[in-house]
Amino acid sequence: MRFRTKENGMVGKDLVGQTVKLAGWVLRRRDHGGVIFIDLRDRTGFVQVVFNPEINNDAHVKAQDLRSEYVISVEGIVRLRAPDMINPKIATGEIEVMISSIEVLNTSETPPFMLEDEIDTHEESRLKYRYLDLRRSPSFDNIYKRHLVVASFRRHLNDLGFIDVETPILNKSTPEGARDFLVPSRLSHGDFYALPQSPQIFKQLLMIAGFEKYYQVAKCFRDEDLRADRQPEFTQIDIETSFLDTDEYLTIMEGMMASVIKEIYDINVEVPFPRMEYSEAMEKYGSDKPDTRFDLKLVNVEEALEGCNFQVFQNAVQNKFIIRCLNAKGGETLSRKDIDDFTKYVSIFGAKGLAWMRVTENGLESNIVKFFTEENQAKLIKATNAEKGDLLFFVADTPKVTYDALGNLRLRVAEKLGLIDENKLNFLWVVGFPLFEYDAKERRYSSTHHPFTAPIPEDLHLLESDVLSVRSDTYDCVLNGNEVAGGGQRIYDSKVQSRVFTTLGISEEMAEERFGFLLDALKFGAPPMCGCALGLDRFVMLLQKQPSIRDVIAFPKTQKGQCPMSACPSSVDEEQLGELGLQIQK
Repeated sequence: MRFRTKENGMVGKDLVGQTVKLAGWVLRRRDHGGVIFIDLRDRTGFVQVVFNPEINNDAHVKAQDLRSEYVISVEGIVRLRAPDMINPKIATGEIEVMISSIEVLNTSETPPFMLEDEIDTHEESRLKYRYLDLRRSPSFDNIYKRHLVVASFRRHLNDLGFIDVETPILNKSTPEGARDFLVPSRLSHGDFYALPQSPQIFKQLLMIAGFEKYYQVAKCFRDEDLRADRQPEFTQIDIETSFLDTDEYLTIMEGMMASVIKEIYDINVEVPFPRMEYSEAMEKYGSDKPDTRFDLKLVNVEEALEGCNFQVFQNAVQNKFIIRCLNAKGGETLSRKDIDDFTKYVSIFGAKGLAWMRVTENGLESNIVKFFTEENQAKLIKATNAEKGDLLFFVADTPKVTYDALGNLRLRVAEKLGLIDENKLNFLWVVGFPLFEYDAKERRYSSTHHPFTAPIPEDLHLLESDVLSVRSDTYDCVLNGNEVAGGGQRIYDSKVQSRVFTTLGISEEMAEERFGFLLDALKFGAPPMCGCALGLDRFVMLLQKQPSIRDVIAFPKTQKGQCPMSACPSSVDEEQLGELGLQIQK
């Protein structure tokens, strides 16, 4: 038995007068004085089908019992709609199908929420019934566009000679910046596999093995605190190459991303992408992933404020803190309540306060202006390029607190003032990250990216003498203030790798235990290698203009790492625990 001869969204004027058989779900049912109209939906869209008793009374009688989400198969003749009944908003809006027969394939209970394009149903409910939520056109479109993006990436990489290689899911636990998900071994009690945070070591081994061009649409796992752009399991497009310098590699990545966006979204992205040093990104934007769609920048105002009597700034100078200003251009529309809200907001990032001044036709106005000489004020206006109607915000604290506070405030102010063009796609590379950062809690150095990242050659001599000044040969791709890809040149000299391990406090014994197989491989003619991983979920989220990566993942977890639909994670019975040699401590 044939259920359909055409998909619903594909029925057009070219089929007028022809008989078609359609199948799908009842989206809407309307009874107009004896004639029943059904919007019949499948994955391609929906088409209006009409049940008229004068055409087939039996079909019309059956249509009276149809309800939302019933699954049906119908047959009828395509005809043009009356001119005043055309719906230009949908692909099938010029035609309708006059039904001569119907078969109800399945009934449906009343859905827990309406499966309309625009709904305000709580996310928890939509995730619990995710299989219903995915019937909605926007949800389906997110997943379908994700499929097209992946397919385009694969075509592009295949055409460039890259080889798709799968790497292990069950692996050894290695420190890569986040907690591992661990899998107990049934055959070796007390031992554990770890789910991969990334295929990092294996892709380096593939380069040593001579593959030269590798890629993988890789599933990765990190046990970390979640937010809108994080999931415990996520997907990255992992790419690694041999014998390419950074310029050559970034050219490939730029061309690939621009090609995918043009193919799927018909948007032209200008290449090459701009490049910005990490130090410049922090100084001007307070972030290593700056959103460049608007032109608010941080300003160093320490020289302009020399000699002022404002105690907060005086204390900052004494403590060797930094003082930075954000000029909110046109901020005169911001109320005192907005400023109070901003003050609370920056406290999230450790700022103890937020000083501010309005720029009026009479100069600077604020309850702190009296602490600044006329010379201070003139220098401040010049340094910040302040004009009537602007609003100046100041934070004085450690570099981390100051940049975090003002960098995030910059985004909040831009949203409030409507400065962000949501239709822009602003790419850039942030380069020259520090190789190490100091972990005050652990009292040791840690890798800014991962322990296999190569130092910039001219900084190698600083490895033992000035650790925090060593830059890495890395690059992060930023799109509209979001990191969408990151990578760099890898260490391929075993001696350099050992020096980096030593700086990180990883002893020879520990290095051998954790990475022995990689260190051994580096001794057998490892080539220069570089690569990066592109976060597929985040990339598609931004292109689809969605607020969360959960919207572009078929079956995501909540911010608590739970699945409302399948009720995982869940407990297991004592027998399973016994097989693994485990006991639950209560």
